[in-house]
Amino acid sequence: MATTLTQPKVGIVSLGCPKALVDSERIITRLRAEGYQIAPDYTGADLVLVNTCGFLDSAREESLDAIGEALNENGKVIVTGCLGHEKDVITDRHPNVLAVTGPHQYEQVMEAVHDHLPAPGHPFVSLVPEAGVRLTPRHYAYLKISEGCNNRCTFCIIPSMRGDLASRRIDAVLREGEQLVKAGVKELLVISQDTSAYGLDVKYAPYTWNGVERQTRFKDLCEGLGELGVWTRLHYVYPYPHVDDVIPMMAEGKILPYLDIPFQHASPKVLKAMKRPGNNEKTLERIKRWRRDVPDFTLRSTFIVGFPGETEEDFQILLDWMAEAKIDRAGCFKYENVTGAASAALPDHVPEEVKEERWHRFMALQAEISDARSQSMIGRTIDVLIDEVDDEGATGRSKADAPEIDGSVFIEDAEGLKPGDLIEARVTGADEYDLWADAID
Repeated sequence: MATTLTQPKVGIVSLGCPKALVDSERIITRLRAEGYQIAPDYTGADLVLVNTCGFLDSAREESLDAIGEALNENGKVIVTGCLGHEKDVITDRHPNVLAVTGPHQYEQVMEAVHDHLPAPGHPFVSLVPEAGVRLTPRHYAYLKISEGCNNRCTFCIIPSMRGDLASRRIDAVLREGEQLVKAGVKELLVISQDTSAYGLDVKYAPYTWNGVERQTRFKDLCEGLGELGVWTRLHYVYPYPHVDDVIPMMAEGKILPYLDIPFQHASPKVLKAMKRPGNNEKTLERIKRWRRDVPDFTLRSTFIVGFPGETEEDFQILLDWMAEAKIDRAGCFKYENVTGAASAALPDHVPEEVKEERWHRFMALQAEISDARSQSMIGRTIDVLIDEVDDEGATGRSKADAPEIDGSVFIEDAEGLKPGDLIEARVTGADEYDLWADAID
């Protein structure tokens, strides 16, 4: 008589940035490899994992609320992620959680699961694809190259939660990228806390991948990924001088002509208070060179307005710099005190109403810059990666658009299209952030 093997079910709630999403994917892959099922909702789960974010106080509160919701809906909750670094904060609010672990502590998470929901007798290794289990659509994936950060920005507590820079071996990263491509991924999104510092902590140690020795460094990583024949998009890049090394790869089409550089501000005084690198005049010169060498180059960035001590003069320096730099894609955040961040102790905090007013002025300027860029695309033929198809048409992205944070390309006639298709389309319309286009047969 055959024995029926019951597979325990684990639900997972993943909060925060793409780096946390990759952590969730790794945890799910481990769970699936040991024979656990992933439950789609609270009621079908034997316990729930909540992967938290703790970067901003608002994110901490969202994580605490999510833990409370999971407890109310299910009752058995294990907490991991960035907020797990502050166990007392979690247990003071929610004393009934089963266990708390910190960020990227995969072994501790699995130990906690084993303690409260023992694994089935036989692992279902064959159920796990070679590329692991992912929470993104099949055609794109985040590729995390390191943990932690050596920078000490005054507004950030990431190093205290995730530690100093810890780079993965380059052969391991390239092998993972290769496996993802074999599994059908069309776009790799490279992420870390500081992508351009990759390998600094291991003194750029060399490893062999596909018969070629490569150093664990930014340039070698981009060269290797550029051989995989898919879109490779670089996120969270500090503007160190060696970033210039990848511009020729973009010109050759090996790496997407896209950089995500979190400049945060342009006023030298504010940057100094933030403990951020940056010479705004030299940076402008480099941006102009990048655009000269790669005409389709796209620059994404994030900025903070209302940082302690920011004057109207400082803010105007930022606006003037934005007008000249013409950042293609920009996110802006009103400064928020973060528990444990050094900036909370700085003098001359900016009133909330002033932050709000500056934020609106920044976004108005950015909308003008983005709109001018979008209008210049009308009539051009572009490559589009299709993300979704429904009765109203297809939604995709150009090389200038990262998923979730940038614009979209809308195609009305989607006959024959499916998610993951890479097509050519002619742009017919535009607004500040999105494009409309017709597919080219």
